[in-house]
Amino acid sequence: MNIKRLLKHVLMPPWLVRGTFSSAVMRRVEDAVKASERTHRGELCVAVEAGLELESLWRGQSPRARAEQVFSQLRVWDTAENSGVLLYINWADRNIEIIADRGISARVSQDEWEAICQAIEQSFRAGRFEAGLLEGIARITGLLAAHFPAAAGNVDELSNRPVML
Repeated sequence: MNIKRLLKHVLMPPWLVRGTFSSAVMRRVEDAVKASERTHRGELCVAVEAGLELESLWRGQSPRARAEQVFSQLRVWDTAENSGVLLYINWADRNIEIIADRGISARVSQDEWEAICQAIEQSFRAGRFEAGLLEGIARITGLLAAHFPAAAGNVDELSNRPVML
């Protein structure tokens, strides 16, 4: 177990993350997701987590493994075209992960998702949290619109509201 990582997670106050991603910011993120989903058949979910629980840290759970777990817990996989995408932010680890369901990952490479994660992380390092998150959503939207363009009767299958874990 990495003691430094353990301390970062255990000592990360959830109110700090809620201050950065205030209810007003989260409403704008929700609006961005809603607007995004009008342009494609994908389903985008945003989840922000202050830090991992002690048990997860003890097991050495990576941010990627946690993102995969959240993908399942939030049922992002549960779409008709297997077109769900999770944008996961682990605040204590300063890590962004994008998990895409098989319908999308067959068309979009992991390198493309990783480039979006790196752009968001760069904005976050510059203190541009809302702008970085909205830019990430815009870039994800571009990929989804290119590979899963909107069709008549486009159904919104998952909640657009970002989740604070």
